[in-house]
Amino acid sequence: MSRLREKLAQQEIDAIFVSQPDNRSYLSGFDGSAGYLLITEKDAIIATDFRYIEQVKQQSPDYRVFQISGDMANWLPGLITGLGGRKLGFELQHMSLAMYRQIGAIIKKIEPSPRLVPLEGLVESLRAIKEAEEIEVIAQAADISDRAFLHTEKNIKAGMSEREVAWEVEKFMREHGSQAVPFDVIVASGPNAALPHARPTERIIQEGEPVLMDIGARVQGYASDLTRTICLGEPDDNFKKVYDIVLGAQLAALELIKEGMTGEQADNLARTIIAETGYAEAFGHALGHGIGLVAHESPRLGPGAKEKLISGMVFTIEPGIYLPGWGGVRIEDLVVLENGDLRVLSKARKT
Repeated sequence: MSRLREKLAQQEIDAIFVSQPDNRSYLSGFDGSAGYLLITEKDAIIATDFRYIEQVKQQSPDYRVFQISGDMANWLPGLITGLGGRKLGFELQHMSLAMYRQIGAIIKKIEPSPRLVPLEGLVESLRAIKEAEEIEVIAQAADISDRAFLHTEKNIKAGMSEREVAWEVEKFMREHGSQAVPFDVIVASGPNAALPHARPTERIIQEGEPVLMDIGARVQGYASDLTRTICLGEPDDNFKKVYDIVLGAQLAALELIKEGMTGEQADNLARTIIAETGYAEAFGHALGHGIGLVAHESPRLGPGAKEKLISGMVFTIEPGIYLPGWGGVRIEDLVVLENGDLRVLSKARKT
């Protein structure tokens, strides 16, 4: 809250209206499915309906509760009373045009009217820098996904379907402390592994082909993300070649990424290695992404990413090579940038 208020003061914004659910949860701790925040220099209010009043009192004791009901026109004037003529920031990326017009029509009837000011990525920039408690919870989620992979690697057999394996992964995570998983488990075998975001199918896994598993757990709302690619039985020379290239690119990035680099510079460390082996066109996604309350958040590590990497950021390093008709290899670890260097949070073996 203090960091948010500092940013608002720097932009000469008197208050912010927070409508995005993850931002609301981050700032207040309230994870109900309906509600808004109004934060000023001295006040912090959660506006929600009758269903969540007691939940707010338990999860967000430092916030004042403002009960709402019915159409926004019935309660918004009361919520923003006292802001007449002042600047009210709103989340540009998370407000529909219809909602913006509705709010604009409502506040026009207030004399003097608050001035709506669009804000882009303000709360997200705070979320990108994790505090020690957040990093510890993410590490706990990473430990669950590590153990889920190791459990599955020991039990997977040729003849199982991708869906069977995906369920084995998710079942293990839920039984070992994960909340609802942050994204659908990916298990992709053979040619399906050439699809970076493949969905598990009834395809039967065969020996000698790549099996890509992308999994994440969730602890106290925070997500992890881990990808490993394995081969049942004896891998062929093509698998060994592609795997070694991807692993080399990832290890180089883990070693060389430093604080102050842009996301684009970090991406280039791995992309250059893959390109030099002739697989430039087979690595079509970004090297990594931030992770926290959602599986993909700031920062982004990829072409055109100009944001600088700062200590406290938690993100993935996940180069890959995808070859249609054969399959693919991706190796993904979760890292935190600390004291200028990377510390790897995921521990599941890669070789």
